[in-house]
Amino acid sequence: MSRNIIPYNPKLKEKARELRNNSTLSEVILWRELKGRQMKGFDFHRQKPLGEFIVDFFSNELMLAIEIDGDSHYSNENRDLIRQKKLEQFGVAFLRFDDLAVKFKIDKVLKSIEEWIEKNGCK
Repeated sequence: MSRNIIPYNPKLKEKARELRNNSTLSEVILWRELKGRQMKGFDFHRQKPLGEFIVDFFSNELMLAIEIDGDSHYSNENRDLIRQKKLEQFGVAFLRFDDLAVKFKIDKVLKSIEEWIEKNGCK
């Protein structure tokens, strides 16, 4: 299977590392379920630079970005939509989950991700 390579701004590497080292509780909760190919055998990365942006979680195999929308997103919906549209031009699909859903309804979040993979995945 060929991999799609999405170029990114190298200046984002340090910011991504900083975000990984200062994860939100929701990011920690979801990462526990995604890391180590636990999600149907697919590899995910967290705080992944893509283009001029950093997404919360990304699977190159699936071309899937998963975003957790918390307080910082509520006043920036338009900016997030523009960012998402730009990355969709590279073939990236998005799943977005509310911060509270990840914290209190993780089973529903995981089921949504599994259903997306079953419908769109290539394994």
